[in-house]
Amino acid sequence: MDIPKLPIVEEASREERLQAELDTAKEHWLAQGMFGYSVLRYEDAQAVLRDKRWQSAVGLITKIAGVEMPEGAPGTRTSILNAEGDVHLRLRRLVAPAFTPRTADRFRPVMRDVVNSLINNFCERGEADAVADLCEPYPIPIICELLGAPKQDWQKFSVWATDILRIFNFNLAEDMPKIIAAQTELEAYSISLIEARRNKPADDLLTNLIAAEESGDKLDTDELVMMVNAVIVGGTDTTRNQLGMALSLFAEHPKQWDRLARDPSLASSAVEEVMRYAGAVRGTGRFASEDIEYKGVLFPAGTLMFPALAASNRDGLIFDEPEKFDITREPTSTSHMTFGSGIHYCLGAPLARAELQEAFVILSQRLRNLRINGPVHFKTAGAGIFGPDSLPIAFDAHAPKALTVN
Repeated sequence: MDIPKLPIVEEASREERLQAELDTAKEHWLAQGMFGYSVLRYEDAQAVLRDKRWQSAVGLITKIAGVEMPEGAPGTRTSILNAEGDVHLRLRRLVAPAFTPRTADRFRPVMRDVVNSLINNFCERGEADAVADLCEPYPIPIICELLGAPKQDWQKFSVWATDILRIFNFNLAEDMPKIIAAQTELEAYSISLIEARRNKPADDLLTNLIAAEESGDKLDTDELVMMVNAVIVGGTDTTRNQLGMALSLFAEHPKQWDRLARDPSLASSAVEEVMRYAGAVRGTGRFASEDIEYKGVLFPAGTLMFPALAASNRDGLIFDEPEKFDITREPTSTSHMTFGSGIHYCLGAPLARAELQEAFVILSQRLRNLRINGPVHFKTAGAGIFGPDSLPIAFDAHAPKALTVN
């Protein structure tokens, strides 16, 4: 059977692109795209992501875009996000103990305080732009607390994260000066923060990373800077956009929102269902490090492959009634693909889950009768991390009163 082509036009919306992938997946597990191939079914996407011969394509973004990068610029250096083989294994082994669910749980009180304080700023109005008033500012103070950075610096982190992540927006010719400037400023800040923690250890992630050691092996300063960058970049825009997608989705499904408000114990399953049904990360990229044959198809070395995470999350062979959004969906041994799979499975998944769970509990109880209150504007369908740019919402107005969760 010939490999089909994805019938996608540049102006297509996210829903149109997803539907094109789902329709094509009925014919074949693989499709030809603009820059390479797309893997459209869950089993095959997982197989590619778990095969170490398919390596991260993060470092190829600028090459794909046809942009010449100065030496040492973002995307040209080794990071835990794009490292492979023994280099990745070593980094992951050293830092993994600092990214456990237990570590994330320590910051749940901070998450509740941040959510409550943000809601207090607009709850009396009965309306807000969920992106500007809630989603954008939410993760940064938590990242500051995680790293032990001064709280007043959260706005710097926010700008740096936003600008650095422009690298995934496929507009590098215009965005590169902002990306490089943000990266340079963040690295200088990180070095200063690392030196401060070396002189005065604290109960935070950065101190744990400095102390991380196995068999005499430790992270050097460049690697510590890389990890700080990875935490800030990987822990901000993803959470912002995923929370925005969640609120947009719940506003369209008010019965699900009410059910969550009545039963906060559903927060965990609600997070998983939101990320399955409307994940902010809808795809990822790999390249063949050597000739690879899979299911009778030979992929020459250098072939670009894009596992379609959003389409995999709607695979009817894996999920019952995949087009139905249901936060009471029975848990199975099969998880959604939004956090990826294989050696590059999201290191910050426990923190992201905790942030969303705490936000869901408080928001569902304080923003009753949630509804859309005007035109919703989403990022372009091709954005690396997808979500709303503007999300006007309305809800039952009330006086500020923080929700305490035990």
